[in-house]
Amino acid sequence: MPSMRTVRGWVGLVLLFLAVGVFVSALTGVRTRGEAQGPSSSPSAEEVFARAEELFPERYRPEVLDELIALYEGLLPRLETLPVEQQAQVLNRLAQLHYEKSVLREGDTDEDRQLLEKGKEYGLRSLRLNPDFAEWEARDFAKAVSFVTDVGALLWTADNWGGIFQFDPLAGLTGVGKLIVMHRRCLELEEAFWGASCHNALGAILVTSPGFLGGDPEEGKEHLERAIELAPDYLTNHVVYAEYWGFTYDAFGNKNGVRDRELIERTVELVREAPIGEWPFWNRIAKRDAERLLEELEEFTAP
Repeated sequence: MPSMRTVRGWVGLVLLFLAVGVFVSALTGVRTRGEAQGPSSSPSAEEVFARAEELFPERYRPEVLDELIALYEGLLPRLETLPVEQQAQVLNRLAQLHYEKSVLREGDTDEDRQLLEKGKEYGLRSLRLNPDFAEWEARDFAKAVSFVTDVGALLWTADNWGGIFQFDPLAGLTGVGKLIVMHRRCLELEEAFWGASCHNALGAILVTSPGFLGGDPEEGKEHLERAIELAPDYLTNHVVYAEYWGFTYDAFGNKNGVRDRELIERTVELVREAPIGEWPFWNRIAKRDAERLLEELEEFTAP
């Protein structure tokens, strides 16, 4: 008959083996369930759009703007699996966000140019979702634009494109006609879109471009004033009016004098006092740019 110590030893061994078996079984089960589930799936387009909608009002913060770009670019590998409307939404937002990042940076480096180039390409990709635009783009750009019905694609593509011209004024001289065509089409579709931005953009182009390239200062002034009439709370309209009508420009679009000092000073005061309101990104930019105009005014008028 085995001793009690021996019995206790056997019992201990049995319990130890049972414990090890339970542990191994549990571990195997966890591994099996993990293998069955696989890696975590990417968020759906709807989840991305919902998250982006939450972040969008705070994109004046650089880290938020970068997160938004990453969210939308995360959809690019599966872009063609989405409905065309959602493809356009992704590409238009990326065009807009790259342009806005360049504006927020307020720089003139190669990185800024790359942002604008990338934004322009996203915008063109969106425009090319329209098969008629894609067919005629290379042969007759004006005709291609006449088929476009996506006002967002027009605005943000043109804004990025125009921003690139500051790095290459000669390209601007040859390409400004395309911007005029795009903005005029934008106005045909929805003149009040994004705070009447197509009015203020077209107005700035017409005021600063020479006549042989389609410039017309008086018509440009009318567009600048119409933008303010349609969207007075979009402070960028006031700043653009003061900048492009308050100063004078040479043939390359560079400021070379002051046309209306009072307009500039009045606008700066108005923008300083105005609330941020419903345009949290652009009204902050307008307040910053208004102060810059005042500095430039003093430089031109200093004795």
